[in-house]
Amino acid sequence: MRAEDILAEIRVNLLECKVCFEKFSLQKRDHTPRNLPCGHVLCLKCICALSHPVNQRLECPFCRKLLDVGSTSECRALTDLQELLLSEACPRLYDRVIGWTESLRSGTLRLRSAFGGWGTIVNPSGMVVSETSGQIVLVHDGEKRVAVFGAQGTLLDGFGLYGHDPSDLCHPLDVALTKSGHVLVTDGGDQSVKVFTSKGRLVVAIRDSFRLPWGVDVDTRGCVFVTDAEMGTLSQVIIDFSRGVVLVNRVVFKDLTCPRTVASCKATGNIAVVERFQAGFAASCLRIFNSDFVPLTQVDSFALNLKNSLSLSISSVVFDRNGDVIVGDVQNGMVWSLGKPQKTPALTPLVSGLRRPVALVVTTLNVLVVLDGGDHAVKFYAADTDDLYCDKK
Repeated sequence: MRAEDILAEIRVNLLECKVCFEKFSLQKRDHTPRNLPCGHVLCLKCICALSHPVNQRLECPFCRKLLDVGSTSECRALTDLQELLLSEACPRLYDRVIGWTESLRSGTLRLRSAFGGWGTIVNPSGMVVSETSGQIVLVHDGEKRVAVFGAQGTLLDGFGLYGHDPSDLCHPLDVALTKSGHVLVTDGGDQSVKVFTSKGRLVVAIRDSFRLPWGVDVDTRGCVFVTDAEMGTLSQVIIDFSRGVVLVNRVVFKDLTCPRTVASCKATGNIAVVERFQAGFAASCLRIFNSDFVPLTQVDSFALNLKNSLSLSISSVVFDRNGDVIVGDVQNGMVWSLGKPQKTPALTPLVSGLRRPVALVVTTLNVLVVLDGGDHAVKFYAADTDDLYCDKK
């Protein structure tokens, strides 16, 4: 088939709701595609129209299964596909990425292993790796919202069912770990930050001070950093985990634009925050502060575009062991090194061929772990041929 015919088939068979036959839309919230637990996809408007106004349940119009409206989730696979088709630069961009991966050998990392796939991992949004055990903890739309995997991808544990009880999780967005093993989750569904033990027992839920808590990270001192995408703030929270008491909860930076991911550098104490300015292939901005919350630098996609003749959309950020800034790029499906925060950003490609790098971790063994939301998978990259990331006996 010709490329034009394939695109036409995609638009008709995949990118429209089969109940109202309206096209899915990224700009209109009621026409965004939503996954039903049975596997079918409807637009949000049809889900609301078909659901019972009191018990919030609906019958799937295709397989007739009775479903809970709250168990639906954003169909990110179709969202990604729609973004690609709407992006005017998509064909040219693909050619340029192939050129980069063939010509820029220095700095590139190789895929060593991966695990996951739809069903094991469902629409993941955040990830962290334990420094002591090597276990991978992620939040997703699975039956148990928090999933704990071994370093080889074996599912070890899970907790946090969907619901509105204090220990439940409605819409987890990010996750972090403390040295003591406590698990922190930002829950955008009930506007809270929840702290669990490693076994899933709720220690404390921080409410009333957030509207849309998104990113969360813990620094070497045990201080917790939380971004609020709706309030435009970065907060510092100090918790007595043994007693489940919040000692400090203060806003340390305001006037951010839809801040999402936050990362703390273990080597320097610097803090990085990713801002997103609009939906879709969005303009983005990376702000970096020192440990006293004094701004050090700001890197926006517009400036990078002018200098490097490419369109970059930063989705995730992490610091490596030397304090260099590493970012995920959803527009190009890549991971880049930007170098030291104090210097002019110098883009070095590390990983290509990703679909949606929603979270990054650099381990103590200098392995880059990527949570690819488009593939619903965790991927491990390293610079040499040795299998550096493995379970310790």
